[in-house]
Amino acid sequence: MSRVLIGSDHAGFCLKTIVKDWLIKSGYEITDVGCFSESSCDYPVFARDLCEQIQTNTASLGILICGTGLGMSMAANRCKGIRAALCANEYQARMSRAHNDANVLCLGARVLGQDLALSILEVWLKTEFEGGRHKRRVDIIETL
Repeated sequence: MSRVLIGSDHAGFCLKTIVKDWLIKSGYEITDVGCFSESSCDYPVFARDLCEQIQTNTASLGILICGTGLGMSMAANRCKGIRAALCANEYQARMSRAHNDANVLCLGARVLGQDLALSILEVWLKTEFEGGRHKRRVDIIETL
């Protein structure tokens, strides 16, 4: 299995713990970039730290969790080479990988139940990028 980076803010901390446990049981190597408690913190810091590690090839995939997933996705997508996808269902997770080669999955802890979040995660991790015509479009995104 591959290495997966994970990060959250205080609102995503509990779901991050659940996701980490699932990933470890599934055989993934995990690097947690924080936060490490439910104390109020600033989500962009953890999004930046995770994205910097992807940019330097420490890992190829990351998971970011906050209350809605919106803040993490906005922050992550400001980073060059990051294609962060906020997914609320399995279809979005599948398409974000298959068609957009998403390298960061964003989840909203306050809007997703635990079972749905894990189902989204599993689909996202198991879906491969299809390439082909989609590669051309991803290449265009990278020039923006």
